[in-house]
Order: sequence, then structure tokens, then C-alpha cells
Amino acid sequence: MKNIVIFASGEGTNAECICRYFESSKEVRVRAIICNRKEAGIYNRAKRLGIAIHYFNKSSLESPELLDLLASLKTDLIVLAGFMCLVPKSYFNLYKHRIVNIHPALLPKFGGKGMYGDHVHEAVIKAQEPISGITIHVVDEQYDHGRALCQATCPVTSDDTVDTLAARIHKLEHRYYPTTIEQYLTELEATR
Repeated sequence: MKNIVIFASGEGTNAECICRYFESSKEVRVRAIICNRKEAGIYNRAKRLGIAIHYFNKSSLESPELLDLLASLKTDLIVLAGFMCLVPKSYFNLYKHRIVNIHPALLPKFGGKGMYGDHVHEAVIKAQEPISGITIHVVDEQYDHGRALCQATCPVTSDDTVDTLAARIHKLEHRYYPTTIEQYLTELEATR
């Protein structure tokens, strides 16, 4: 059994899709969710899903308590799902090639510090890009960098708003993130 721990900061729609995708799997399970914001919507989703959720603020991400928790859960993969903090450098020794993220644009465009959520969609529309999409990638020590595992596209129309573009991007995220995680876990297993 492969164990996933999801790190989330917001409403948790991607986290919920991932949890639901794997809830009947005999090979992969979501063991817990880590959240760095006490008021995030992910708490209600985790409760409904019956998934344990733990709060650790930004300054405690490198705490022995969190690292011990991840070890006790036998974490095979950390999945960032709307997690709004830079992953501490110490994680790259402990979980090398075992942290993935999703970005709401086609990297390397519209990535980097400050490029998240609606800021990305605003930048895509302002640049009059004909397409946008998602990039699911392995996390490294730079923002929105690391090997791309999957990219999927959607059109950007002349009358798009941030909300209409975001809605199309969310559909791509929900469709591709769980399956890409599953494929990547298979790849990791094959390289052991």
C-alpha cells in the first residue's frame, strides 16, 4: 500500500478529488491532510471524507512533530494541492523526488513567486495567450520548477474573465491530478 499525505491551504477541491479517487483503491490511500491555515475550507471537506487533518503553521513545517508524523504515516508521496508555502529545503533530502505539485498554467510560463491562483489567470488573460492549462510537476527547491509529469491545455477566449478561465482550469486539475499521481507512484515503485 502506498501512502499519500496532502498539503493544502485553501478550499480543498483538488484534495477532495484526490481523496475520492483513491478511496476504494487497494494500492494507494490518502493517510492525512496537512493544512497551514486554521480557517481553510479543507477542514470541512476532510471531516466529510473521514480523513485526518492536522494544522501546522508556516513556521512549524520543519518541526520534529510534523516530520515525525510524516514518518509515522509511512509517507510515500507528498501531494501539494493548493498549498501556499514554499516547501522547506530539508524535505528534499527526506522526500527526494517524492513531492508533487499542480500549477494552474503551462510552465515555465506564468510561474514563480507570486504566481498562484487568480494572479496566474489574470496574467494569462493580460498576455492574450490563446491557450492555458495545468502543469503537474515534481517539486524541487525553486518555485514552479522541477520535472513536468503532465500538462493539459484549454483555450483562452477573448471574452474570458478570471472566473471563467479558472473554471476551465479547475476541470483540468480535477481530471488529471489524481491519475497523474497514480502513474507517478507506479513510476517511483519501478525505480526502487
